[in-house]
Amino acid sequence: MLYPAPLSRGSKVAITAFSSGVPAALHPRLDVVLNDLRIRGFEVLEGKCLRENAKHVSASAEVRAKELMQFLCDENVDAIMAPWGGEMAMDLLPLLDWNRLLHAKPKWILGFSDVSTVLTSITTKLGWATCHGTNLMQLSLNQTDALTSKVLDFLSLAEGSSFKQNNAHFYEAQYADYSKNPNAAFNLTEPVKWKVLNKGIREESSVTFSGRLTGGCLDIHMMLYGSEFFNPKACENESFILYLENAELSPTQYFRALQGLKLQGAFNNVSGILIGRNAVLDNDSDPVSGTEALTMALGELSIPVLYDVDIGHLAPNLTLINGALAKVELTQTQGSITQTLI
Repeated sequence: MLYPAPLSRGSKVAITAFSSGVPAALHPRLDVVLNDLRIRGFEVLEGKCLRENAKHVSASAEVRAKELMQFLCDENVDAIMAPWGGEMAMDLLPLLDWNRLLHAKPKWILGFSDVSTVLTSITTKLGWATCHGTNLMQLSLNQTDALTSKVLDFLSLAEGSSFKQNNAHFYEAQYADYSKNPNAAFNLTEPVKWKVLNKGIREESSVTFSGRLTGGCLDIHMMLYGSEFFNPKACENESFILYLENAELSPTQYFRALQGLKLQGAFNNVSGILIGRNAVLDNDSDPVSGTEALTMALGELSIPVLYDVDIGHLAPNLTLINGALAKVELTQTQGSITQTLI
C-alpha cells in the first residue's frame, strides 16, 4: 500500500464536490466546516466545483473530473475532501487520467456515501490508502463524539502506526437540518450494539478476524464489483475484510445486491464482513425487513458477518483506511477495530 504523508498543521486540504454540490441554503454550514479546518491549522483550497448544485451535481462531469485531476496532481495538496456524497461520482471514473495519476503524490481522500466510489477506485487502480469516514459537512469542531472527533488525528499518523476504535455508544436516527442551524451537531440518541448475523458464530463468546480493509456504499459497490475500479481479487494472496452499508436500497434490492455479490464470488477471499447500520427504515408495506434481507443473503456464510456497525449514513462513522491491515474484535459488551498502516 502507498500511504499518503501524515497530515499536520499547515497541510493543504483541497475541497471539491465529486458529485453533489452545496446549494445556497447550506453555504452557512459549509463556511462553518471550512473555517473549522482553518482553526485546526490546515490551509484550505476551495475548488470551483462546490457551491452550486443542479440535477445532483456541482458541475458537468468533464469540469468535475478536470478539477479533481488538478488537485490529485498538485504536489502541494495533501488531502482532498468532498462536502458529501450524492449520486453521480461514477461518471468521473472514465474521465480521470489514470496513467498520469500513477506518477502523482499520494494524498488522503476522505468521506463516505458516493465519495466511496472515488475512494475504492483510487485504492484499486493506484494502490493508495484512502479513508472511508466522516464527510466534510459533518466535520465541525463541535462534533465531540469519540469517533468523529478523531478522524483527522488518525490521518496524522505515520506509516507503520496503529490505532484502535471502539463502537460508538449512541447513533443519530434523524439528520440535523443545517439550513436551519448551521452549527448543528449530531443528535446521538439511539444505543449502539454491533451484532453477529450468523447463528453458529453468534453463539460464541467472542469473534475475532483480520484482513485488509476494502468496501463502501453497497448501492455503488454492487455495480463496481469486478470492474477495473473495484477488484479485490487482485489481492488473492491475502484475506481482506469487506465492509458495506446500505443507503437507499429497499429490502428486496438489498437482498439482490448482496446475493449478486455472493454469486460473483465477492466473499470467497474474505475473513469477515462488516455491515453498517441500514439507512432504509423498515415499514409495514414491505413484508421483508432489512435484517431479514441481510439474513437471507448472508446468514449461511461460514465467515463472521457483523451488522449494525458504525459505518454509513446513520452517524457516527468509524474511520476505515482502505488497504490497512485490520483486526476486528467483538465481545458480549463491546466491538472494536484496530488498524495498522502497513
